[in-house]
Amino acid sequence: MPNVSRKKQKERKERNIMRKSGSQKGKSPSRMIDERIKELGDWRGKTLSQLRTLIKQADPEVVEEWKWRGVPVWSHDGLICAGETYKNVVKMTFAKGAALEDPSGLFNSSLDGNTRRAIDFHEGEKIDEEALKALIRAAVTLNASRAHG
Repeated sequence: MPNVSRKKQKERKERNIMRKSGSQKGKSPSRMIDERIKELGDWRGKTLSQLRTLIKQADPEVVEEWKWRGVPVWSHDGLICAGETYKNVVKMTFAKGAALEDPSGLFNSSLDGNTRRAIDFHEGEKIDEEALKALIRAAVTLNASRAHG
C-alpha cells in the first residue's frame, strides 16, 4: 500500500512545517506580516516594512493577505503584488506587471514572462517612492478595469 506511506509522509511534512512556522490559525494576515517583518530583523524586514507602507499610501483600500505558506500579498479587485524575502533580495512581484507601463524603469526582474514583472531590492538601495506608488496605483487601476469592465 504505497499510498498509505505517501499520505503519512505528507502528514509528517505538514506537521514539521507547522512546527517551524508556528500555528497561524486565528491570526490576521496583517499580524502575520507584522511578525514576518519583526522575525527578519534586518535590512530585509525594514525594506518589506517600507514597501508595505508605500503600498498602503498608494492605495488606502488595499487588502493584505498571507499566501503560499508565508508570502505577504496585497490585493484590490485582484492581486496587485507579493513581497517575497530571500537572503540577498526583497522581491516585489506584480501579478500583472507585464501589462503595466513602467516609465521609471523600476522592473528589474522576471522581465521575460508574459504576465508578471518584479522589482528586486538589495541592501542599501534607495527606493524611488513616488515612482513605486505610481506603479502600484496603475496596478490597482488595471485590476479595477478588468473587474468592472
